[in-house]
Amino acid sequence: MQNEMMNTKEVAEYLRIHEKQVYALIKTGTLPGTRVTGKWLFPKHIIDRWINESAAKGLKEVREKTKGTNGALLAVGSNDPVLDILLSYLKQIHSHLNIFSCSTGSLNGLEMLQKGQADLSWSHLLDINSGEYNLSFIKKNFANKKIEIVHLFYRELGFIFSSQIDKSFKSFPDLLSPKVKFINRQEGSGTRLFLDHQLKKEKISAKKIKGYNNSVYTHLEVGLAILSGEANVGLATVAIAKLLGLNFIPLVQESFDMVLAQETFFNKGVQDFIKTLNSTEFKNKIKSLGNYDFSQSGTIV
Repeated sequence: MQNEMMNTKEVAEYLRIHEKQVYALIKTGTLPGTRVTGKWLFPKHIIDRWINESAAKGLKEVREKTKGTNGALLAVGSNDPVLDILLSYLKQIHSHLNIFSCSTGSLNGLEMLQKGQADLSWSHLLDINSGEYNLSFIKKNFANKKIEIVHLFYRELGFIFSSQIDKSFKSFPDLLSPKVKFINRQEGSGTRLFLDHQLKKEKISAKKIKGYNNSVYTHLEVGLAILSGEANVGLATVAIAKLLGLNFIPLVQESFDMVLAQETFFNKGVQDFIKTLNSTEFKNKIKSLGNYDFSQSGTIV
């Protein structure tokens, strides 16, 4: 609840720090709070806003430190296991090149790029009206900036689930089964937006899905939550199903793209990234991970 009040102990638990650290933050004026009848109280929505502002400030500081550094780029936005493998492989063959990548979700990634807090944004946002990926969001939020959208690959997104789930599980209405323990993605992620659109389309109440409010930031975390028994159904890419030996039902083929300013496109690190993406060596490395389509990789949308 927006008006929920927390005391110092509850704030410490919420931030996962010691209560003494909360008092230290209050003393320095870093943490916003109100003193009532001798006790410190903190509106939860103000603490949430403080967390977001602190994260944005931290990203900006990293951005300033890496600016102008040889090959250093800050990337934010969506997440994909193949992208993680690509970034790792890129570092192996170009040791001087540093791409710092943070999983924030597609929407937050574009917002950070728009504010100049990052160099690159990974995105897979579907416009339900046009059927296009990313383009309408870019037109809306970057009207006065020269932006490039570079297509990276097409990937299959679908349900991944454990052997505990009956084989009759096939589609979104089956999420309402009492046997389902769902694990969701965070708000602002392209996967979460896709899920919410499908639930609305099929008139399914999210409140009736057990686990809908439990969320993680990456596809791998979805798979690990299922392996650990915390959940038994989630949405992720085919690569996660292959890597972790989970069942997979494909739902949609997505366009996974890189969004960046036009001047950043000519950065040597970006060009090395695109060249590595298109290399036979890299494609051979991830061949066993499922139906990823690289036929148009590197093309400008």
